[in-house]
Amino acid sequence: MSRSVGKLEVTVAMQKPNLDSEQLNTEGWKDINWRQAERYVFKLQKRIYAASRRGDVKQCRKLQKTLMRSWSNRVLAVRRVTQDNQGKKTAGVDGLKSLSPKARLELAGQLKLTGKSKPTRRVWIPKPGREEKRPLGIPTVYPYCTLIQ
Repeated sequence: MSRSVGKLEVTVAMQKPNLDSEQLNTEGWKDINWRQAERYVFKLQKRIYAASRRGDVKQCRKLQKTLMRSWSNRVLAVRRVTQDNQGKKTAGVDGLKSLSPKARLELAGQLKLTGKSKPTRRVWIPKPGREEKRPLGIPTVYPYCTLIQ
């Protein structure tokens, strides 16, 4: 971004955070600096809180949008669902139990955090020893990541 001030031209360098650069897309899942990702997300969350306390709605919305599009936020959401979650080995209705590091990275790349998630898919499974059926509503991995963010 450059501005002309009289005859003097001033160039202002807009720096992106190191963590949210496109370079991270080529790295592996195990190479991600989780501490730095958590710190970046936490700082954004603190800025959102401060803006809401000030009553600065415009800044608050802008920061929220930044957080939702943030690579580190998406990666952390996928990590919480696929690794940190206590039910990580429980298959949802999509049949996925656990994901490989490469699949986790692809899921983080596909993830679009819009603030609204799809409803849980319900599957009717038979009750043991009876002919009755009961609903099972464990969410699939993709929508669950959108809930966690």
